[in-house]
Amino acid sequence: MSMNSVGRPTAPNSDAGTGAFASLTGGRGLLQDEALIFERDGWFKTGVDLPEPDLPADDLGDLVRQEAIGLPGLSEPEAMRHYVRLSQKNHAIDLALYPLGSCTMKHNPRLNEKLARLPGFADIHPLQPQSTVPGALELMDRLAHWLKTLTGMPAVALTPKAGAHGELCGILAIRAAHEARGDAARKVVLVPTSAHGTNPATAAFVGYTVREIAQTSDGRVDLADLEARLGPDVAAIMVTNPNTCGLFERDIVEIARLTHAAGAFFYCDGANFNAIVGRVRPGDLGVDAMHINLHKTFSTPHGGGGPGAGPVVLSEALAPFAPAPWLVHGPDGLALTEHETAEAGRAFGRMSAFHGQMGMFVRAYAYMRSHGADGLRQVAEDAVLNANYLKARLSDVMSPAFPDGPCMHEALFDDSWLEGTGVTTLDFAKAMIDEGFHPMTMYFPLVVHGAMLIEPTETESRQELDRFVEALRALAGAVRAGDVERFRGAPHLAPLRRLDETLAARKPRLRWRPEAVQTLAAE
Repeated sequence: MSMNSVGRPTAPNSDAGTGAFASLTGGRGLLQDEALIFERDGWFKTGVDLPEPDLPADDLGDLVRQEAIGLPGLSEPEAMRHYVRLSQKNHAIDLALYPLGSCTMKHNPRLNEKLARLPGFADIHPLQPQSTVPGALELMDRLAHWLKTLTGMPAVALTPKAGAHGELCGILAIRAAHEARGDAARKVVLVPTSAHGTNPATAAFVGYTVREIAQTSDGRVDLADLEARLGPDVAAIMVTNPNTCGLFERDIVEIARLTHAAGAFFYCDGANFNAIVGRVRPGDLGVDAMHINLHKTFSTPHGGGGPGAGPVVLSEALAPFAPAPWLVHGPDGLALTEHETAEAGRAFGRMSAFHGQMGMFVRAYAYMRSHGADGLRQVAEDAVLNANYLKARLSDVMSPAFPDGPCMHEALFDDSWLEGTGVTTLDFAKAMIDEGFHPMTMYFPLVVHGAMLIEPTETESRQELDRFVEALRALAGAVRAGDVERFRGAPHLAPLRRLDETLAARKPRLRWRPEAVQTLAAE
C-alpha cells in the first residue's frame, strides 16, 4: 500500500469500518498513546529524595496527612515524555497553517518572546515604586505613541486585558461622555446582525438596550436601516471594520457622519485591524473608540483564555473619560496617574487594579519596531493577499458567501455547494483533521448558512497555502464523488474519534476521579 505526501494511506483498509490501520499498542505511526498523568503508574515514586524530618509533626494537629497525597510520581524522563506526547495530540501554528487565523493562532516571532523575558520586564512587580521601573514606563509610552499614530487617535487606554474588556472600556467612556453633557437618557446601542457576539453582550452588560442594524445582500451595513434607527435615544453604534464577513465597509465615513449627526458615538470593533494596519487610520474614518487586539495585529500570543491585552484608542471627545491609571509626562519624567483627580478628574473609573500586561506590551512593541511603518503596511497587504488567493483557488469547488469582489483578511464560504451531498459543514471540517489541518471557523458569522470562515494570516507562504488548498480540493472532490461515509465518520486518524458534542456540552467531565482510593504501602 502506498502513502501520499501527508502520511495517510491512499487506499486505507476498512478495519472496523474506520478506514484506519489496526493497532496493537494504541500508537499510531510514531505517535505514542498517552493516558492522563493521574492514570499513570508510580504513585509512590519521586524525583527528589528528602531526608526524614528531625522534628515530630505533633504541632500540626489534625493537619497531618492520613492518606496518599493523590499526586502521580514520575521520573524526570517519564514526566518529559508525558508532556511531549500530549503536545503531539494538539495542532499548532508550529506544525501547519491554522485556518482559524489571527483570532487565536498566528505566528509569534521568537524575538518577541526573548525580549519579553528580559529581567527588567519579566521580573517587575505591580507594587514596585514607579521610580524603580522607568524603562517599563518608557516602553508603555512608546507603545502608546505607535498605537495613536497607527490609528490617528489622540489618546489610548492600555489597561484593558482583552478585546471584550476593551469594548467595555469604550462603552463606559461613551456613557461617561453622555452623562457629562447631560444626555444620559440615551439608552440604545445599535449593532449589525453580523457583529461579534461580544458587541451586544458588552452593551447589555453596561445597561443599554441593543437593537440590530440590517445587513445588505453584499454583506455590509444597510445605510437606510441605520439612518431609520438613529434617534435621540441612541448612545452609540458598534461596527466592525473590516466586518465579520471579511469585507470592508465601503460606507464607513457616511456611517460615522450619520451617527455623529444623531448625537451618538461610533465604536469600532478593532478585532480585524490587522487587515488595514498601516493603510487606513480609523480616526480618519470618524471612529470615536476602538479596541485593538494585540494578539491579532501585533503577534502577542493568545488563546486558552489569555494572557491578553486590548488597548482602546479614543477620540478627542472621549479622551478625558479614559480609565485611570494612565501615563503622564511630568517634570521628573514619566509617571502613572493612579487616582481620578487632576488630569484624570473625569475618568470613568478603573478597568483593573493594576495597569496592564507588561509581557504583551513588550511583545507588541518589539513586533512594531522589527517591522517598522513600511513593514506593518505589508502585514496588512499580505494578510489580504493570502485570503484572496485562497478565495480564488477554492471558488470553483466551494461556494463563496459573497462572490462579487475581493475579500479582506479572511475568505468566507457557505454550505450551498454541499446541498444534496449528505455532507455537512461539520463533517467537512472533521475530515480536515485527517488531512493534518485544524478546521476553519465553522458556522460563524451566523448570517451565512453553514459558514466556513478561513483566515490564513500574513505569515503563510504560497507553498503552505497551496498545500492547504490541495487538501481542501481533494476533500471537495471526495464529496462530489459521493464518499459520504468518509465524512460522517471523520476523523479516522485522530487520537479521538467523532465525539458526541451535544452530550459533552450538556454533561462535561471536567475533573478526573480515581476509581478506587489508593492506599500507602505501609498501610
